[in-house]
Amino acid sequence: MAEYELVKNKDDSYIIDDDTKIKLLISEKVLKDKIKELGKKITDDYKDDNPILIAVLRGSFIFVADICREIKIPVTFDFMAVSSYGNSKVSSGIVRITKDLEFNIEGRKVLIIEDIIDSGRTLNYLIKNLEARNPSSIEVCALLDKDVPRKKKNKIRYKGFDIPNKFVVGYGLDYAEKYRNIPFIGYIENE
Repeated sequence: MAEYELVKNKDDSYIIDDDTKIKLLISEKVLKDKIKELGKKITDDYKDDNPILIAVLRGSFIFVADICREIKIPVTFDFMAVSSYGNSKVSSGIVRITKDLEFNIEGRKVLIIEDIIDSGRTLNYLIKNLEARNPSSIEVCALLDKDVPRKKKNKIRYKGFDIPNKFVVGYGLDYAEKYRNIPFIGYIENE
């Protein structure tokens, strides 16, 4: 398989491999600036606490690695993996936990670190699941909030960006496990 070749076109799109064209949505610099801002807000809000940050794998792994370096207070990390997409661009509507927490969150302040909120079903399922474990609070930090109709409003305390209803890739987000390692967020233009 050939290496990705990030060739920038005049229209802010990139040719990645073969004929895949990805249109830039959020640049690497804009991502870094927003993550620094979110890290400061979280630091200020939790300065008297030791929250547990729960990263939702796999899409959030780059985001959590970057934001944790911007949070200037002691935190504990744990990870969950949930799935509702498989290798599709559309959520199946069935959420399943594929990796559960290792720490007890009872009585703890929990901050869920999520890459993207789409339909909201996965996040709502996750919050209900975690509430049953009796944390003292649950808040959400989401890098991306997609503009889609939702049955229930999501509770996002720390939000990076509102984005259009496009299937995005890069910065940890994938399509069929490809494109996670692209340093910006874009969408596949020729899909």
